[in-house]
Amino acid sequence: MGTANKTLFTRQEKDDILLVQIYVDDIIFGSTNGILCKQFSDSMSKEFEMSMMGELNFFLGLQIRQSDAGIHISQSNYCKEMLKKFEMDDARPISTPMSTSDKLTEDLKGIPVDIKKYRGMIGSLLYITASRPDIQYSVCKCARFQVAPNESHLSAVKRILRYLKGTTKLGLWYPKGLSFDLVCFSDSDYAGHLVDRKSTSGTCQFLGGCLVSWFSKKQNSVSISTTEAEYIAVAKCCAQILWMKQTLADYNKKFDVVSILCDNMSAIDLSKNPVLHSSSKHIDVRHHFLRDHVNKGDIKMTHIDTKNNVADIFTKPLHSERYAKLRLDLGMLEYTN
Repeated sequence: MGTANKTLFTRQEKDDILLVQIYVDDIIFGSTNGILCKQFSDSMSKEFEMSMMGELNFFLGLQIRQSDAGIHISQSNYCKEMLKKFEMDDARPISTPMSTSDKLTEDLKGIPVDIKKYRGMIGSLLYITASRPDIQYSVCKCARFQVAPNESHLSAVKRILRYLKGTTKLGLWYPKGLSFDLVCFSDSDYAGHLVDRKSTSGTCQFLGGCLVSWFSKKQNSVSISTTEAEYIAVAKCCAQILWMKQTLADYNKKFDVVSILCDNMSAIDLSKNPVLHSSSKHIDVRHHFLRDHVNKGDIKMTHIDTKNNVADIFTKPLHSERYAKLRLDLGMLEYTN
């Protein structure tokens, strides 16, 4: 039984490993040795009444396509159904999910729209972010206005649907045979939310060059500097890494030092400074555990140029050319037979 995930079970036999993941009454299992899979399925069939569904190709709305080159995960069928449900299947496609010029605010003078419909659209979009990190920021941004949405907010949501109309086949591609390194990116958009001036944190984690974890979230408090906003984002990234290191240990994969790539030198310097000076005392103490892990050597802070920071796509709207580049860097491709 796994230590971090109690629904994960592993069995090691020499150089081969059997992995079993349980979700409610469903079981996904796989192995580096086909004999171990056969032994497991036979033993389960003897103990329980169950049916074998064969090779994994659909699970919880995710479409999984496996080939000798790698694995592709998407939600193209669900995406098409969603577009039809909200009468956007004939809409004109667009290259980005959010405009760089339109700034979403509460817009109290705007014309109200159907709250039930708006929340339904947000709920459907949030579900599809399980395989579409490229719309994570824009969907979370629109989700902040569910209390009293109006036409400007609905227009922003429809733009996301128009973007999905032209990219329904996009999904996450996990190629075979890459190195098994854990690398993380962190970014923050200082005071980007116009309503309360809170910053947005964005991080993503790559395992073997493949995207495995990501998030885009508005920070809980108002930051008074870009350094503080970036530092808080990196601390969130650090917490995710520590959990991932513990989880990966269940797969017999151990990482001593993990790099976090950040484009803010002040935040990097602050993470390495063991002294709380006047410019950092106002930062909530819960974020300073990052400094402890940097000093312990668990985490390594590394500077990266802003144009190469993949996490930028989780913190702000981008122009189409840069957006397309970062989307490709996330490992998002269309599936081709």
